[in-house]
Amino acid sequence: MITARRALIAPGAAGCYHCVQRCVRRAFLCGQDHYTGQSFEHRKAWIEQRLRRLGECFAVAIHAYAVMSNHLHVVVQFDPGWQADWTEADVAARWVRLFPPRENSDAARAGKIARLLEQPERLTVLRQRLADLSWFMKCLAEPVARKANAEDDCSGRFWEGRFKAQVLCDERALLAAMAYVDLNPIRAGIATDVMASAHTSLRRRLSEPEPAPAQPLRPVAGHANPLGLTLRAYVDLVEWTGQQIRPGKRGVLAKEAAGALDRLDARPERWVARVQGIGSGYWRVVGQLGDLIDAAEKLRQRWVKGIGFAKAIESVG
Repeated sequence: MITARRALIAPGAAGCYHCVQRCVRRAFLCGQDHYTGQSFEHRKAWIEQRLRRLGECFAVAIHAYAVMSNHLHVVVQFDPGWQADWTEADVAARWVRLFPPRENSDAARAGKIARLLEQPERLTVLRQRLADLSWFMKCLAEPVARKANAEDDCSGRFWEGRFKAQVLCDERALLAAMAYVDLNPIRAGIATDVMASAHTSLRRRLSEPEPAPAQPLRPVAGHANPLGLTLRAYVDLVEWTGQQIRPGKRGVLAKEAAGALDRLDARPERWVARVQGIGSGYWRVVGQLGDLIDAAEKLRQRWVKGIGFAKAIESVG
């Protein structure tokens, strides 16, 4: 039985989430089509560009993403409080950036903003949408689908109907999801290291003209909400985690990453298991055992997938 997402994720609620959106039938609509031989790799850049636009418009921090050939991952954080200093004009301007008028000129955009400013009730609704996970994913997926269908001169679904969302209950769960996402191309065998992993947030971080390794780890787009470790520590931690996941690639944990891991988990093997569990051990909630039990109660269930995995993790060491 499919449970409504709002039963676990209230619309407009603050929180961190790992979302996965798959192409219809998991076809390679953003990669190399093995049937026709046609390449759609350029669509990955469309998605990255759209993510940057959404980061400029929504009350969101985009912590990680990976655009694959038949699906995409994104790790986001929402907080309606980030809208506190937005004026009505800010809300209208952000919405028009997302949904420009058909005649996309300065005059047409100004006219649409002016009309929205005459509708305070409409602006209240739009303000709520700009801090809502479902609207974020809608505004990510729909324009890409329309552009791809126009390119292919066809109609119909491009993405599966529902995106999968995991609630990330604490910073450790958030960082584990980020590492899982950034390692996606390596885990899939299409890249050998993080710099060879195109269309990921980690590759984008490392490709900045002057990356500041000693600075706090900040989102790649959206609200500048720093996390509790440096960019260098995160990069080292992701590289080491990838080495543990791939057989025969065991590596040494760098000093800064070791300090971060000490704070996140006392036993390195538990951390690796948490990262791997994002894709297979957990399901709708990622966190400690108590978090999953609370989620089951919220859903009026006695159990949710992942409780057994969380028990096994906590019993290690």
